[in-house]
Amino acid sequence: MVTHSAPGEGPVRPVSVSLHEGTIAALKARTGKRGMSAYVEALIQRQLERDRLRELVEGAETEHGTVDRAAVETKRAILRGDTAGSVDAA
Repeated sequence: MVTHSAPGEGPVRPVSVSLHEGTIAALKARTGKRGMSAYVEALIQRQLERDRLRELVEGAETEHGTVDRAAVETKRAILRGDTAGSVDAA
């Protein structure tokens, strides 16, 4: 029986990927040789989350129509604590 693990779960196993030399050098400089796998794993998990979020937004827009940008900005102002409710206030 094949079981499917969620991102970040299940056993770890090696895979081979091809990267540009400059990318590898920058990665090693940031993480050291030992931290590369964890760093790449975290990057991939974040990208998968973003992809899934984009899919959810697209599905919601298909079902309910596009987002009202003015309403989004009004809600952002509320979340920022702009009690005047003006998105132009700095």
